[in-house]
Amino acid sequence: MNTKRIRLLKQPPARKGPVVCWISRDQRAKDNWALLFAQQLALETKQPLAVAFCLVPQFLDAAVRQYSFMLKGLRQIENDLQQKNISFHLLLGQPARQIPRFVNRLNAGALVTDFDPLRIKRAWKQNVCEKIKGAFYEVDAHNIVPCWLTSNKQEYAAYTIRPKLKKKLPEFLENFPRLKKHPFRFPAEKNDWRRALRSLKVTPSPATLDWITPGENAAQKTLDNFIKKKLASYNEQRNDPNRNAQSNLSPYLHFGHIAPQRVALEIQRADAPAAAKEAFLEELVIRRELADNFCLYNKNYDNTKAFPHWAKRTLAQHKKDKRQYLYTLETLENAQTHDQLWNAAQRQMLATGKMHGYMRMYWCKKILEWTDSADQAMAAAIYLNDKYELDGRDPNGYAGIAWSIGGVHDRAWPQRKIFGKIRCMTYNGCRAKFDIEKYIHDARIEHP
Repeated sequence: MNTKRIRLLKQPPARKGPVVCWISRDQRAKDNWALLFAQQLALETKQPLAVAFCLVPQFLDAAVRQYSFMLKGLRQIENDLQQKNISFHLLLGQPARQIPRFVNRLNAGALVTDFDPLRIKRAWKQNVCEKIKGAFYEVDAHNIVPCWLTSNKQEYAAYTIRPKLKKKLPEFLENFPRLKKHPFRFPAEKNDWRRALRSLKVTPSPATLDWITPGENAAQKTLDNFIKKKLASYNEQRNDPNRNAQSNLSPYLHFGHIAPQRVALEIQRADAPAAAKEAFLEELVIRRELADNFCLYNKNYDNTKAFPHWAKRTLAQHKKDKRQYLYTLETLENAQTHDQLWNAAQRQMLATGKMHGYMRMYWCKKILEWTDSADQAMAAAIYLNDKYELDGRDPNGYAGIAWSIGGVHDRAWPQRKIFGKIRCMTYNGCRAKFDIEKYIHDARIEHP
């Protein structure tokens, strides 16, 4: 594997002992650069390999539906690793305490973890780093090009990061080696999955979802179905919410049930029009890795301080513009606005944990129009997205909301009331693009 994917967080004196792979963002046994590197270290030192996941009782605004999806996927990892002679350990509590306790109890020689640009994950790693005795490595198993290598600063927009990514893709877009059956066994410990559920302190509703199956196997089947049935028409149909032309891979990508690199490799090899493949790879690679860049280099990715200067200025100039409608968070959450198109999008998210990508932009921009300020709009959009979307609490979500409300990764547009120079989307604009009556009707009864 390309060692540029790896960076050393802590280098103490060399010591022998088992290798621990702490998975967090990339929850899969296959195609996982962090796990592959951890096994490489363990084989070189002839040591057992243990994989750990630390289940926190609360994570941002995640609810039962996200935890349920995640835990079912983790149980598949447990089974897959067992076939490879690798033990899986479900730890309960705060990572800053549980990961060092586990690593030090094993007298581990090294700890390997996956990369995540979110503040909370980076804080976890910093705390762990201070409490363990062995070496500590971080591997970017999520981005095709390691985020810190793509750029050393926040990129302004897709057009500035695109050439940097395309220049490095040939080096990093490589085939994955297989995870080997590990020759040095570590005693397995029985994981108490019922206790894990009881440990959660999250919103009991909304309920779990039955339209999507968690885990690596389901993720691969979803990709296969997309390539076979939808990819050829993706470029023409992706922005029509009535077409069901999107891949439905975002929940799997968020939880790491499938590697974006695996998706990219299979899209490249697919028998489909070049324009369709290019359009999909633009979203999968350029836009997704731009979101990681945003969250890595802008500590305010979830508030209005992240907005570019022109956006802050224009929003301030229009802050006192009269709003025809003002809605509370409760009204928005319950889909009780005057706008039936917006309500349909919100209901779709409440019922399914997924909203069509085009509607997410409209949904978010209307929140700016119907609240007192960009600060209030940003907070409301993040709360709703993180609580209900399966793929919430993600750089893609934070970047998308910052784009919709604060012009991040966008440019200034002609002045409008309330929005100023922020790009706006309108009900009539949507009507010109797709059959909104059909969407409003189907959002009540259909899954993605």
